[in-house]
Amino acid sequence: MLPFPQTALRGPLPFAFLLLAGTSLNPLAARAQSGPETIRLDEVVVSATGTPTPAREVASSVTVITADQIQREQRRTLPQALAAVPGLNIVQIGGPGGQTSVFMRGTNSNHVKVLIDGIEANDPSTPNRSFDFGSMLTDDVERIEVLRGPQSGLYGANAIGGVISIVTRRGEGPPKATARVQAGSHGTFNQAAGFSGGDDRFNYAFNVSHMRSDSTDSVPPNLIPPGVRVKPNAYDAYSYSSRLGFALTDTLSVNWVGRYTDGQFRSTYDSGFPSRPTSYRSLSNYAQAFTRGEVVWDPLGGRFVNRFGVSYSNQDRSYRSPDAFGALGLPTENLGERTKLDWRGDLELAKGHMLIGGLSYERERLDTPSLTASNGSKAAYLEYQGNVADRFFLAANIRHDHDDSYGGHTTYRIAPAYIVPGTETKLKASYGTGFKAPTLAELFIDYRPGFNFFGNPNLKPEESRGWDVGFEQPLLDRRVQFGATWFQNDIQNLIATNAARNSYANIGKAETKGVESFAALQISEQLRVRADYTFTLAKDEVARQELLRRPRHKASGTVTWTPMDKLSLSATLIYVGPWVDGNRDFSVPRLKAKGATLVNLAAEYKATDKVTVFGRVDNLFDKRWENPVGFLVPGFGAFGGVKVAFGG
Repeated sequence: MLPFPQTALRGPLPFAFLLLAGTSLNPLAARAQSGPETIRLDEVVVSATGTPTPAREVASSVTVITADQIQREQRRTLPQALAAVPGLNIVQIGGPGGQTSVFMRGTNSNHVKVLIDGIEANDPSTPNRSFDFGSMLTDDVERIEVLRGPQSGLYGANAIGGVISIVTRRGEGPPKATARVQAGSHGTFNQAAGFSGGDDRFNYAFNVSHMRSDSTDSVPPNLIPPGVRVKPNAYDAYSYSSRLGFALTDTLSVNWVGRYTDGQFRSTYDSGFPSRPTSYRSLSNYAQAFTRGEVVWDPLGGRFVNRFGVSYSNQDRSYRSPDAFGALGLPTENLGERTKLDWRGDLELAKGHMLIGGLSYERERLDTPSLTASNGSKAAYLEYQGNVADRFFLAANIRHDHDDSYGGHTTYRIAPAYIVPGTETKLKASYGTGFKAPTLAELFIDYRPGFNFFGNPNLKPEESRGWDVGFEQPLLDRRVQFGATWFQNDIQNLIATNAARNSYANIGKAETKGVESFAALQISEQLRVRADYTFTLAKDEVARQELLRRPRHKASGTVTWTPMDKLSLSATLIYVGPWVDGNRDFSVPRLKAKGATLVNLAAEYKATDKVTVFGRVDNLFDKRWENPVGFLVPGFGAFGGVKVAFGG
């Protein structure tokens, strides 16, 4: 299920905070090719092992979304960029800026660990520590990697379903500046600007972006009471980011990265139970700051690379509801903070064999009107990565976490792959364990008086065991590729409301299983086609019924055509099948939600070397679809704009 309705946040940290920022991170050994492919065999993948690895050597299921693809399809928000990824179901309440959850391979929305430049972005102040994907813009994003399956052996807590790793753009080459303006349907008006450059000793990148959408209809007409005029939802957000890198000597360098987002979301306010939409709107504010500093020491010419880092995140949310006359009341505020210290060492044992080890300490803090709480944890992990005769590949890791609340927990993962000589068929498999730590809210917050609901400091982590097995087959010099992966996750000790309905307990159990398949065809250098299909069956093993908001069927198709060097065209089709959901206020807890097919188009034309004009159509056939039930997705939308580059 979705987390409790998120309020929003506005934090005290100024933009100047970015200049104290720090980076990450795992530089890529090579640029991944553009295109909608889940994994091209000649790409480089970082998230599966923590180091840049050719995709043909990776056994885990990974989707790579590049900056070129985001630019070509004009995906301005993170939910838009993730919409076609296999194995994911995206649920957004109320259009752009609305609370957005991602369900990966049928697991819960809080079973996905999100990293932004190596900084964990899951919010400690929410009841289930989930990340709200609706708050992130994509103008400065270099690549997104979606790693599916239990990943706690490398990434620790909250990675039962998988990991989504977002890497921002690094400056390179002569100084250059860019500016973009876009306008269109639903009261949309967006702007972005960036300045970047770099050489072997110093690199820099600064970006600012603004998104406004002040006329998004989200309430189905049949839910609007007679005589009530519902105002559309409105979203307004600014995002600032910076990234710096200095090579102090041939063996020592420092990196900084920072990100600050400040936004607000006005949405239709419902009153009563069962609820009825009113003429008034509530106001959610949020402010998010992420920063990381890193020292990289390489004493042996790449044979033993050490990274010492410190990360900090601050996520502040506030929510104001209207009274009977429409006046907004006092804000309810929640603050979540996380500080982390870490070391990682990459040791090359021999050519094709690497040992990776790491240590970390982190502390998260929750500050609400009724409670301030914090908790700490320590971790150590070890991973072996090997390549035998450029045919057999293995990644295996083990990790031990020790938490101040629930004690120790050990997880692991093993992922072998083999390339069959002659046919070049890639056979792959993985088996791993995962866990999700109890949240600060679940452990410590007491909702009283009135609700008589209490936190449970004796909660244990949720746990999972998962496996997958699959193949990938290239043909005709990789112009044709297809494959499939079968997966299953068994989850136990799920945290749910106890039988007395006055606290939490580890009483839930679930199973998710299915198949992800794809086919990609490069018809010519100018024309490419890609199709994905995912079947997912997710069941509550205690109640013996399907889990909410997990469609059994999802399919997507993308066509990319470049008829001339200056013109790029793309079309994307996304089909999401029926699922089980509750109605708008869950007064009806289970009903069958309809599926839908959405079609999006995008075009980009380079008028000159410095000027690019672009246009996009979303929901081409104006499908009036509720996702989730009771909340319309945006209808037909047309958008256009211009991008200008200077220098470079």
